[in-house]
Amino acid sequence: MRRVGVELELGGLELETVAQVVKGHVGGRLQEKGRYEVKVSGDEAGPWSVELDFAWLKELGQRHRDPNAFLTPLADAGERALRSASKWLIPVEVVSPPLPMDRLGEVDALIEKLRNVGAEGTDEALFNAFGLQLNPEMPATDAGTLLFYLQAFLCISDWLQWRAEVDLTRQLTFFVDPFPKEYVRRVVDCSYRPDLSTLIDDYLDANPTRNRALDCLPLFLHLDEQRVRAVVDDPRVKPRPTLHYRLPNSEIGSPGWGLGKVWTDWLQLEYLAAEPDRLRSLCGSYVEFLDRPLGGLLENWAEKVKPWLKPTEDL
Repeated sequence: MRRVGVELELGGLELETVAQVVKGHVGGRLQEKGRYEVKVSGDEAGPWSVELDFAWLKELGQRHRDPNAFLTPLADAGERALRSASKWLIPVEVVSPPLPMDRLGEVDALIEKLRNVGAEGTDEALFNAFGLQLNPEMPATDAGTLLFYLQAFLCISDWLQWRAEVDLTRQLTFFVDPFPKEYVRRVVDCSYRPDLSTLIDDYLDANPTRNRALDCLPLFLHLDEQRVRAVVDDPRVKPRPTLHYRLPNSEIGSPGWGLGKVWTDWLQLEYLAAEPDRLRSLCGSYVEFLDRPLGGLLENWAEKVKPWLKPTEDL
């Protein structure tokens, strides 16, 4: 069975509280990596992580564990100030191990437990720019399969964004940059049939950044580290055989919110990638839409894409 990792950001709770909830959910043990990072072991799928989503603060927290490290008074004061404000300003991030897809319901159960102890999402306050990320494992890593997934995402990204109901905070903080239009037009053209090296090169040429809703850098780094590192030397990009799908909102504070809607929407992409004829038809229509000089102003592609989508009851 394919696996998927989940990364969930939330506010309103101290890191220690979140770690204890995850520990109780997993039935495992806590292992502190630093002041602001905790591993929860005990899940057969691998360890869970609970951390503050602030790289500088995590680095300081790790240095506190090093007896030879030196922190300037200014850095120490800055750390204390950020720590005191972290409950309100810096999200706590819960990162699951790669879970078999039939275990996603367990993540919903964890979300409910966190909500019951006061977890807050994007809509709880104006400054809560919290998100959710999925890391779905690929069914295969040949160029054809990867191209189908990329084409499917590009063709329905407007619909996915509409379904996500992007919170005003995320809009104001520029959640992610869109794929360049020239790149989208090239990839969704049915005549585009690259080999794996060309697919990666074209992606890197147009998108040498993590700042995309569907980030392919971890997957391409897994497949060809030398090729990717020659263009993207960002230590935050780590190799894994998955796509990295960033969603703008974490609505953990809203009763009933969970992975259900998000996963159902993702399945539309899965079905398109698995049905080349339907995907080819959609790509052809999207190319026509993109080529119309005023198409984006006079028509709503998020509406026009619906005939190619599966009825919800079939998902």
